[in-house]
Amino acid sequence: MENVQGIFYGIGVGPGDPELLTVKAINAIKISEVIIAPKTEKKSDSLALTIATPYLRSDVQIVYQTFPMVKDFETSPEVFEDNVAEILSYLREGKTVGFLTLGDPMFFSTYIYIFKLLKKSGVKIETVAGVPAFLAIAAKIGYPVAYGNEILSIIPATTDNEKISNALKNSDDAVLMKVYKNFGEVAEILNHENLSENAVLVSRCGLKDEKIISDLNENKNEKLNYLSTILTRRKV
Repeated sequence: MENVQGIFYGIGVGPGDPELLTVKAINAIKISEVIIAPKTEKKSDSLALTIATPYLRSDVQIVYQTFPMVKDFETSPEVFEDNVAEILSYLREGKTVGFLTLGDPMFFSTYIYIFKLLKKSGVKIETVAGVPAFLAIAAKIGYPVAYGNEILSIIPATTDNEKISNALKNSDDAVLMKVYKNFGEVAEILNHENLSENAVLVSRCGLKDEKIISDLNENKNEKLNYLSTILTRRKV
């Protein structure tokens, strides 16, 4: 392990509303000399950076990094190595580096892969929790996520349909994330598992183009953004 002087912050910026950042997240952003703004290959901007913009220091250095969509990080970590090398170059200079991530850094996040690789280098890492989209949605629309001893499942809708069905069969309540490419299929699965009656979908929570769909079957042909989440439960 090398002796790296800089500090690396993984900062959860929540789902979209800049007011949902924690005080700790804001403080970490304000002291970061370098901000890593992740974006996808299809986007030219970074939503996480837009959310954090009100809290950036005036002399901050913004570094955009593109991250591919990877299903199995363990078999192809090399796709992240260039980004990690760039981060390490700033840390070796003794700079404080903040890595912005939507929602929470340890929850379905690209940050997890960066965290794993940097940890091997002996870097000082501080991870700052953020508000996950499904909790922001629940608060906004007044939808209890789970009561008492109910079992809650959190399911990426990008997984195969059989796994989604199996998880729902053993759940009282469910959160389905990343519902965009297969909205119609997910709606049908919820129908089959008797979980569509109380289902609500919210897309881009807290942003200007936020969309709320309370009747999934009537709108299952709707084109949705990647940041779309369904909350559902068996009992009202």
